[in-house]
Amino acid sequence: MRGGVIAFAGIAAIAGVLAASSLKPEARATGAGASVPPAATSHAGDRLFLTKGQLDQAIASGTLDRPVKSLLAVKAPLHFGDHSWDDRSVPAGSTWIRVDRGSQLMSVFRGANEIGTAVIVYGGDNKQTRSGKLHILGKARDHRSSLYDAQMPYTLRLTNDGVSIHASSVRWGAATHGCIGIPLPFAQRLFDAAAIGDEVVIVGGAPAKKAS
Repeated sequence: MRGGVIAFAGIAAIAGVLAASSLKPEARATGAGASVPPAATSHAGDRLFLTKGQLDQAIASGTLDRPVKSLLAVKAPLHFGDHSWDDRSVPAGSTWIRVDRGSQLMSVFRGANEIGTAVIVYGGDNKQTRSGKLHILGKARDHRSSLYDAQMPYTLRLTNDGVSIHASSVRWGAATHGCIGIPLPFAQRLFDAAAIGDEVVIVGGAPAKKAS
């Protein structure tokens, strides 16, 4: 994985949601929509609620491809291995997952509300994790890869050639063979929340090949 990268909570840089609690100073100057004041975002307990202007900006820039109502208000930067999950008071809805290679973050949504976020590892230069829209094709709680002779607990399979989301050691310098690795406790929660057919949107890389 790219050296020295520290990821930040949720997708709080989206459309200028530049909360000081979740972005380092240098990110505040370069994050998407930095001209939008942080005060424009409302806080309710552990959530950040996007304004219409912020949401419109995020969709227009391609940062989001659909309306999002709220993000988790994680109180401090997320480092390798960190994660957060809070689905209290979030109404029922379908689960979808956004993976951002650039920020090394996964965001899990129930409908329009983020319920989980975690720092990820992904494919190295020799076998990159491609971007695009995929769907969960299968689930395996206790999967072992025959190709790499490795345990991959809580696997959510995304392609027929084995690209998956699964529990992994998320640490500085780590990479995968194209899969998306997430911390074990987070993987357990995601496995229980996700269903076959749920959408996974991967951004920040080369276009994905259409799954056969």
